[in-house]
Amino acid sequence: MSDSSQKIKIDQKDLQLLALLQQDGRIAVSELAQRVSLSDTPVLRRINKLQQACYIRGYHAQLDAAKLGFAVSVYALIRLTQNAASAAERFENHVASLPQVQECSVITGEYDYLLKIVAQDLPSYEHFVKHALGSCEDIAAIESTVVLKQTFSRWQLPLSD
Repeated sequence: MSDSSQKIKIDQKDLQLLALLQQDGRIAVSELAQRVSLSDTPVLRRINKLQQACYIRGYHAQLDAAKLGFAVSVYALIRLTQNAASAAERFENHVASLPQVQECSVITGEYDYLLKIVAQDLPSYEHFVKHALGSCEDIAAIESTVVLKQTFSRWQLPLSD
């Protein structure tokens, strides 16, 4: 079993580190160490262990979509033409190549997938659906729901009480 797929036992200190890192991925190791009452070296070892075991999948900046010209968010429900693994694989590869698609989830019910899509405006979204998303022949139906206002969005997991 490789390190990247290895299941490791994490303790309360690891959970504290993860909670702090998800609040601020740029926090200094010395600050982390102070906050969890450890020295720098054990903190670095723990972070490396958590990264190798894929508990930490990466570090990135959270950008403001609206300020960068993406004023429209849409959730699109997708039904495929058939329930075959080959159709699902083609669809998933297709949407993974579209940078406007922010999330792709397999769901239960009448539809097969839920996509979160960003666009500059509604005409841009319409063009995207007709020319980029709609070019996938495995799609039988697309039902779009436009977000009028996002009241909040969480990316942090509830690791502590």
